[in-house]
Amino acid sequence: MSKRLSVGAEIARLPDLDLAELRKRWVDLYGTPAPKYFRRGLLVRAIAYQIQVKAFGGLSEATKQRLREIAAAVSEGTFEVADLEPRIKPGTKLVRTWKKETHEVTALEDGFAWKGGHYSSLSTIAKTITGTSWNGWRFFGLTRPKAKTGRDIRGHFVRPPTGRNGTVVWLRTRQAKARKKSPGAANA
Repeated sequence: MSKRLSVGAEIARLPDLDLAELRKRWVDLYGTPAPKYFRRGLLVRAIAYQIQVKAFGGLSEATKQRLREIAAAVSEGTFEVADLEPRIKPGTKLVRTWKKETHEVTALEDGFAWKGGHYSSLSTIAKTITGTSWNGWRFFGLTRPKAKTGRDIRGHFVRPPTGRNGTVVWLRTRQAKARKKSPGAANA
């Protein structure tokens, strides 16, 4: 507990340091000079992160590998948004009752465990349970977040589609349609 308090106090002092002190702290933590284009706020956040890494540990090797894979896919142009779908954390238990029998599946680092067996996908387990093809995520009641109009599932803006002549086609929302229909909208 005292370690957390001392790390918290050290991080709380960071915004009070001047730029030269922040750059020195960066060198102490990272072993290289801070990038010249980093603004003060980014320096503070990056230093705070590295302080926590030194105190409590950083990302797991599996997470680092996944981030490298995503970066490689982006640079190669093969990146798909579906690759960022939420993952089930290892150790998570999924429970589903089917025809009065309760089935418990445990998420592993590299698949799923069910009835003493190892499976690579939830769909395989769902098909074995039901005898028919199922989407495993849907069978176990897992849903992905709904995208808002004009945004992807992560909440980021999505560029609108272009028309035949290359102009942007803006999709109208219900509010825009309502304003267009209301008689006072033209005078406003």
